[in-house]
Amino acid sequence: MTWLVVGTDAVLVVFVLMFAWLVMKLRLRAFLAGAGVVVAYAVSEVVKLVVQEERPCRTAPSLAECPAPGDWSFPSNHSVIAGSSAMAIWAMHRTLGWVAAVCALAAASSRVIVGVHYVHDVLAGLLLGALVSWGIAVLLKKKQARDDDAPTVVLSRLG
Repeated sequence: MTWLVVGTDAVLVVFVLMFAWLVMKLRLRAFLAGAGVVVAYAVSEVVKLVVQEERPCRTAPSLAECPAPGDWSFPSNHSVIAGSSAMAIWAMHRTLGWVAAVCALAAASSRVIVGVHYVHDVLAGLLLGALVSWGIAVLLKKKQARDDDAPTVVLSRLG
């Protein structure tokens, strides 16, 4: 196991730590943004079942262990999680958003470098994840705008 293989999963831990900090700071908003990452992952699983593209490591040597047959290549789940996490974090905190964007690009690149994904798998994964998180961020912003108009104390404490 190389540092690239370990690094791919370590980047996901960095996203978890960023979300944990943001949840402590922004509470419900950060929690819902993190839930968007789960939605993006679910969408990518459906796309994988429809497309069913074999991984490059089935025909060429790779640095990482090749996932079991039936674990399809397109889109890259790591890239979907990275792209959606980066977009969600960006929507909440610009400075952490830059860090998250670099981490997302590193995670996606590492999947190609270790030989378990094609370039188009990771590009599609980053785009899919970012679009889903962006859509959820827009919905949350609209909801927050409506909640700001609400006269109740409870709604103002949720945001």
